Amino acid sequence: MRHGDERLAARLGTLLGPRHPVAAAAVVTPRGTTTAGLGAPLDADFEIGSISKGITGLLYAEALARGEIGAESTLGDLLPLGDAPAAGVTLRSLSTHRSGLPRLPKSAHPWRRAFALWRHGTNPYGESLGQLLDQARTVPLGEPRPRYSNLGFELLGHALARAAGTTYAELLDRRLTTPLGIDRLHVPATADGLAPGALPGRSRRGRPRQPWTGEALGPAGGVRASITGMARLTAALLDGTAPGTAALDPVAPFGRGAGIGAAWITLSVRGRPVTWHNGGTGGFRSWLGLDRAAGTGAVVLSATAAPVDRPGFALLAEHRDDGAR
Repeated sequence: MRHGDERLAARLGTLLGPRHPVAAAAVVTPRGTTTAGLGAPLDADFEIGSISKGITGLLYAEALARGEIGAESTLGDLLPLGDAPAAGVTLRSLSTHRSGLPRLPKSAHPWRRAFALWRHGTNPYGESLGQLLDQARTVPLGEPRPRYSNLGFELLGHALARAAGTTYAELLDRRLTTPLGIDRLHVPATADGLAPGALPGRSRRGRPRQPWTGEALGPAGGVRASITGMARLTAALLDGTAPGTAALDPVAPFGRGAGIGAAWITLSVRGRPVTWHNGGTGGFRSWLGLDRAAGTGAVVLSATAAPVDRPGFALLAEHRDDGAR
């Protein structure tokens, strides 16, 4: 069943194919915003995975602008980490994945969790903030080179919340969801906290997957949103009304030919800079991209854990000149 704009829904179905029976897309151009859904209404609630890091990047840039933190503020300035090596890590290095922290701490037994996800579809996260801090106190630091870190962004988000005297969930609501009038952009700490319309996710082979919830996870991968909410965020990023849009500007190299701001990656696609982030959980995939020069953005969300990056880039490329037509 299709919802929203019929033409965009048809194009989304063609780009994604039958592996993505429940999905949604949004396109934002200078001419306006278009949304569409396949198999679910436009207010359906998706996991957006690591696009959560991009949102945390916005909150980081906004906290800098407000003077709540400094780029050289450390985790130990804000979180009770004692004399652990992680206490000396700067927020700037966390925001660009240069902290020396691993992707996940060994104490979290990532391989065991990955196997449980593959075999049983269980949520590999779920820690409280206290448990996250216990893990961080035992983590050694590696070389401060570009190294994608879920742990780093979990800690960054909770440090930002502590600087503002609140929780990460409340910080998100206070700084982004409410000011931008977004209908749904939230962080459920448990499965019991899922909103009405929360979609179930499925693996690439269609097997059910537990929702990825957890207090600790929120800043790195625990945000959920509807396609209308993501469209509103995309429009605000393009017109500069979203708090923390400085996060989009690359400040350091990140991989071959790419630059990174506060989580957001910019690379050249067919000679044009595209700023983007993707996300993946046990049962969902997501992609958000911006051609800032053209004032155009695109979002793809799916309730199936098969990649959507290529369709996302294609959708953005197809619409980047719409404002001039």
